[in-house]
Amino acid sequence: MTKLLTAAIITLWTVVTAGCSDSQLMVNASAATSATGAVSRVERGKYLVTIVGCGDCHTPLKMGPKGPEPDMARFLSGHPEQMGQLPAAQPQGPWLWAGAATNTAFAGPWGVSYAANLTPDQNSGLGIWTEEMFVKAIRTGRHMGQSREILPPMPWPAIRNASDEDLKSIYAFLRTLKPVVNHVPDVQPPTAPAATDAK
Repeated sequence: MTKLLTAAIITLWTVVTAGCSDSQLMVNASAATSATGAVSRVERGKYLVTIVGCGDCHTPLKMGPKGPEPDMARFLSGHPEQMGQLPAAQPQGPWLWAGAATNTAFAGPWGVSYAANLTPDQNSGLGIWTEEMFVKAIRTGRHMGQSREILPPMPWPAIRNASDEDLKSIYAFLRTLKPVVNHVPDVQPPTAPAATDAK
């Protein structure tokens, strides 16, 4: 019995040391930590997207039984391309700006801006954007981090104060979304004020 127990211990020890060396255990632990970190980053990003209210403008509204409600089939896909460009609303009286019924198009002194498609679609969304481009866009208020200004009502001046980790988490979550093909119209610059006769 003692010889059998000794043989079993030696066999077990051989298998453990041969198949699970310290470096292998470290690699497995590192892989597990990386996978957990990625899941945690995505979960954190989902939480941030929810509390910051990204869907309030980037998810079109549709009419539901109790009034306007988010169209979750178009979650974070931006202004519906079927609507196309909209005429600029002319705010009057105390009204400085106006929003479309979908809450995805906005007119004001900046012209007409449209909520972008945040899904990872390669042609119409953030599919070609890198993490660095996303973070830089939020930090600088420039589309793709370097081109045109990101216009109101996008609250990038507030969101740019988020930590790098939080912005990377938002990006990680957006990458997990179902890609939605939705070509959002280009920004319409403000129309020039009508010339008046100077007398």
